[in-house]
Amino acid sequence: MAVTRFAPSPTGYLHIGGARTALFDLLLARKTSGKFILRIEDTDQSRNSPTAAKQVMDDLRWLGIEWDHGPDVGGPGEPYFQSQRLDIYNKYIDQLISDEKAYYCFDTPEELTQMRDKAAAAKKNFLYPRPSQFPTEKQADQARADGRPVAVRFCMTDDDIIVEDSVRGRVKFSGKELSDFIIRKSDGFPTYHLACVVDDELMGVTHIIRGQEHLMNTPGHIALQKALGFKTLVYAHMALTVSEGGGKMSKRDKAKVLKDAIKSANPDKEKIASVGNISIQDFDDFLKGNSTPDNPAIDAMAEFLGIKLPEINIVDFFKSGYIPEALVNFIALLGYSPPTDKEILTLDELIETFDLSRLSKTNSLFDRKKLLAFNMEHMKLLSEEKLLQRYKDFLSGTNSPASADDKLLLRILKACEGARTLAEVEFKSSFLFVDANNIKYDQKSVEKVFLKNSGQGLAMLAELKQQLLDLKEVSEKSIEDMLRNLAERKEVGLGKVAQPLRLAICGTTVSLPIFEAVDMLGIEETVKRIDNAISKFSGKTL
Repeated sequence: MAVTRFAPSPTGYLHIGGARTALFDLLLARKTSGKFILRIEDTDQSRNSPTAAKQVMDDLRWLGIEWDHGPDVGGPGEPYFQSQRLDIYNKYIDQLISDEKAYYCFDTPEELTQMRDKAAAAKKNFLYPRPSQFPTEKQADQARADGRPVAVRFCMTDDDIIVEDSVRGRVKFSGKELSDFIIRKSDGFPTYHLACVVDDELMGVTHIIRGQEHLMNTPGHIALQKALGFKTLVYAHMALTVSEGGGKMSKRDKAKVLKDAIKSANPDKEKIASVGNISIQDFDDFLKGNSTPDNPAIDAMAEFLGIKLPEINIVDFFKSGYIPEALVNFIALLGYSPPTDKEILTLDELIETFDLSRLSKTNSLFDRKKLLAFNMEHMKLLSEEKLLQRYKDFLSGTNSPASADDKLLLRILKACEGARTLAEVEFKSSFLFVDANNIKYDQKSVEKVFLKNSGQGLAMLAELKQQLLDLKEVSEKSIEDMLRNLAERKEVGLGKVAQPLRLAICGTTVSLPIFEAVDMLGIEETVKRIDNAISKFSGKTL
């Protein structure tokens, strides 16, 4: 029975890599009838975001990743916010100091920089110079009184440390090459290293699944476990997931796309900064690469400029119209080979077949085309009721104007069978929720469909208007019959009839099937839009 944990820092939204880690932790716990713990590692007070913890939890639950113990549900290891556990950490830090396995240090940031620079100049690995005699509590108090930073460092062992990794095999580290590291910062908060080791022991964690970038932290954690008399856990360090450009999937990718677009467009920086709710100084620092605004600011500026950013955080994928079933299936196969020929798998199937030994040592590619294909397949697999709920959640979460009663939304979904995302469904049906006078016409489509060949498309619209008004009964079938008969009489393909009509009512040549589109819109509204298009573009032939 495995007890696993996912321990995000609330410094931003849930990244796709974090979601993958959480998913594998959940799969192992469920496969072994164990427990999955959510713990919020919020000891970095300078970087914590007040809304990030809630967003992380919302994103996990949207994915279907539910925790057995953690915030909102409690458990025997509570509290599950590390900032509420300082007394616990201090107890163990005091124990290490008393056992002379940790010691006070009073270095300023400038002094530490000088030490590192000196080591770099000598082409040596920086190792903190452990004092021959450890400072006393009294000396620590005096240092605080003198205004110096007072931290606590752990005495790293000189022995070799072996990490028996479930993915990478046996990895040996020389303790002599590893520096004493800080376990309590000068602000009184423990570092991630100390807090996670203590919490994993007290919460009964047995297995740690995390990204390979954490492998270098593991020898220090094992040394701490031994110094405190704790058990050593089972570790599995997953290979990286890389983007199609070959680099690691990073939340900085979004910022880079936005930054490059701003630099090339050179827009009004005061206006853009205002849209992002950041200062001009912060905006300038962002463009210079000195800082990165929070996700809401990045998203707001990109939306204002009409820039499509790559999805990196889970909330990005939600807003792009992906459904959680597809995203879970897709990320479960990043660096993992299930013991089945199937690729389209439900969460229950992933749990049933999960095998930790099948994690790969090699990096995996985040193939966005494959994700789209997965999303389309999972949309087909959902029940009518479930798909409707997913679509309503999407519309609500994106503040879409495309809200309607369930009957109309279901009809739209059926008409869009085969759509790759919910955003595509919304786009194709958006004309139904726009006032006729506010339609934005795609200029290239106008030139190609309306104005080309001396306004042939506009002439077709005039004829279509009368045909629609002459319909004795209105249904998808009667509209289809009328359009096909008109195309036959004109001796043209159906597209020559349907495309002018589609452009007139939608402003684009991409929409719901035209027969259903007209039926849903209604004859009166369709005719009104035809009149608007003829009035707007008459006399502008190519």
